[in-house]
Amino acid sequence: MVSTDLPETMRQVRFTGSGGPEVITLESAPLPKPAAGQVLIAVVAAGVNRPDVAQRAGVYPPPPGATEIPGLEVAGRVVGLGEGVTGLSLGDEVCALVISGGYAEYAVAEAALCLKRPKAFSLVDAAGLPETFFTVYSNVIQRGHLARGERFLVHGGSSGIGATAIQMAKLFGATVFATAGSAEKCRFCEHLGADAAIDYKQADFAEEVKRLTDGRGVDVILDMIGASYLARNIKSLAPDGRLVMIALMGGYKVDGLNITPIMRNRLTFTGSTLRPRSRADKAAIAEGLRKDVWPELDAGRIRSVTHTTFPLEEAGKAHALMETSAHLGKILLTTGL
Repeated sequence: MVSTDLPETMRQVRFTGSGGPEVITLESAPLPKPAAGQVLIAVVAAGVNRPDVAQRAGVYPPPPGATEIPGLEVAGRVVGLGEGVTGLSLGDEVCALVISGGYAEYAVAEAALCLKRPKAFSLVDAAGLPETFFTVYSNVIQRGHLARGERFLVHGGSSGIGATAIQMAKLFGATVFATAGSAEKCRFCEHLGADAAIDYKQADFAEEVKRLTDGRGVDVILDMIGASYLARNIKSLAPDGRLVMIALMGGYKVDGLNITPIMRNRLTFTGSTLRPRSRADKAAIAEGLRKDVWPELDAGRIRSVTHTTFPLEEAGKAHALMETSAHLGKILLTTGL
């Protein structure tokens, strides 16, 4: 079932090759069609994320069979239902995690990965929820097993992931620490609820974590830096601590690592990437969010953190801003629909 008043074509963003923001172009294309279990969404806004930048640079291609159009999260209105879809109706306002194709006026999403727009959020702000909330819930709560009363550290606390992690960890009853790259960004983290924020350009975060925890360390770390932070992450973990890695911005190889502290303190290393995971895996994350987190969003107890928006035709400017790391929270593209 598809709305009868849809156009035949839409605008979408495409990368003409691998490179900088200059390879981003806008083109016209036919609307995608929802398959069984999918919906078609008229996109009001789409999130801009670092995996999009990596895809543009040629180092993070979409999975086999997925469209090359970038974009991992959208919000908008359901305008088409594939066979077998239940629980959603034409006109519903949703945000959704998509495997690709979000930088467009219309996008296909798995119905199981759609979440109703939280009551306290506009549709534009809701576009910045899926990628960060799926990532943080999966890695901090499901994989990191963060428990009430534990101590949690997130690196890059002023990013979209960081802002979500700070608020979600507080929701689950943790003491929260964050690292960020300036005094302004540290104040932003504390405003979101971090108990303390560490300017990593001015201090060794591992030493600060030890000081803030009276030498004990933290129970869970969410890390997007990788190799260059690994030794200090180990130093920052308490006995039975868990390190969860979700990106490798600081490299992926470590030479000369002493693994004795890992054994002595019974540390656990884990991590994941979201995009290649199966539909069933992502649907389980969505169900957890629907149960544990969405009521808090509906009630406005977790804030929307949108740094700025750009119209779809200015996706290049959005990518350029993302690469400066000057933003506080999410960068979004709007379509005008």
